[in-house]
Amino acid sequence: MKLKLSVLIKTFKQDIAAITSIRKVIEIALTPLYRNAFYLMLVTASTSLLGFIFWIIVARYYTEVEVGYSSAIISAISLLTTISMAGLNSLLIRFLPQTEKPKELINSSLTLGGLFSIGIAIIFIAGLNFWSPALSFISENNIFAIAFIIFTLLWTLSTLINTIFVARRRAGFVLCKSTIFAVLKIPLPIVFVSFWHSFGVVASWGIAVAIVVVSSLLLFIPAVEKKYRPLPTFKSSTIRSAWHYSAGSYIVNLLSASINFMLPIMVVNLLDSKQNAYFYIAWMIASVVFAISRSVSLSLFAEGSHFEDKLGENLVKSLKFTFLLMVPAAVIIALTGKWLLLAFGHSYSTNALKLLWILCISSLPVAFNSLYTSILRVKGRLKELTAIWGCIALPVLLFSYLIIPTTGIIGVGYAWLGTHTVVAIYVLLKFRKLWLLANTISE
Repeated sequence: MKLKLSVLIKTFKQDIAAITSIRKVIEIALTPLYRNAFYLMLVTASTSLLGFIFWIIVARYYTEVEVGYSSAIISAISLLTTISMAGLNSLLIRFLPQTEKPKELINSSLTLGGLFSIGIAIIFIAGLNFWSPALSFISENNIFAIAFIIFTLLWTLSTLINTIFVARRRAGFVLCKSTIFAVLKIPLPIVFVSFWHSFGVVASWGIAVAIVVVSSLLLFIPAVEKKYRPLPTFKSSTIRSAWHYSAGSYIVNLLSASINFMLPIMVVNLLDSKQNAYFYIAWMIASVVFAISRSVSLSLFAEGSHFEDKLGENLVKSLKFTFLLMVPAAVIIALTGKWLLLAFGHSYSTNALKLLWILCISSLPVAFNSLYTSILRVKGRLKELTAIWGCIALPVLLFSYLIIPTTGIIGVGYAWLGTHTVVAIYVLLKFRKLWLLANTISE
């Protein structure tokens, strides 16, 4: 397949014509692939905007050291959540559209994920001096330890609930749930600043999660699954039939999540909590750009699970849609990054701007890799999927660990950009061999 310049120009003109036509915009809005992707992007946009306000408030009322510790704790909870889900999130997206007993699958997944999260959080707390000595103060305070376990449970349930809405192609509920969460947590850090210091930020975050989880179980999920009731359930036959897929996805999810959630823990241990504050804020801002390709990728996964025969057609749509939105977003954030970081304080702009630039540049290879992994998930090619994420996660973590002490937080950017670029070259070569793609966009 040769993508000639004339083909690319024609594609670009079609995209421009689409977004400038009211009729086309309406068609796009009614297409499930685009609609769910839009909702997921709006989730990131709204939660990022409100998240900026949250962290700006935190930065004003808490020291940089406390911001560094709190962001590391939240990252640890998020990592434990990924471990706890055991691939259940991918299982729900892939098989909920097909199962004859959706309520059983939902409750079994929530119950199993919840039990795993409690056990894994307890193990983490017990071994804090080994896993992350910088956070050992959590295990030394019973209130902090219990809260940490409960927040891990709640975040696991919250994440699984999101996948239920995506699987049902009702990502609007993810937007509603995420916005409520983001709004609720904004005033709470001010309330807790005098009591728990670093853990006051975590408590604000955790209380907001608790409210949206209860609301989702009682209101939102029943709106998607009629007559649904949140009951602790475990039907082994329901899970067992798809366990092979879940186990393979579990490894992939661990590898992909390990980057996002282990890096802040690594930075706070290799450097200090202040440097982690700079890293975390830059990463959070760049995540707005990454979210475009990841949202489209997740929508492609859900759509492919419903209509696998249209996978090639939807892949082409996804590629065009992603780059039409992502490239301008990356340029805007790179150009305004200095002022975005200044909102958190002058030291953030001084120490995190170059890292933010590198992360914005990396959004291009990240997009190719994200979309290709959705193809592999739909096709069930879990070995290749695991290999790809292994070739991303392990080098990023290893190179970051080796160069952070010398380069500082910008070393993470170098490792991230370099690794994703190498993998993206492989992905582009694989795209050339997808005959469906070739038939769709050839001249």
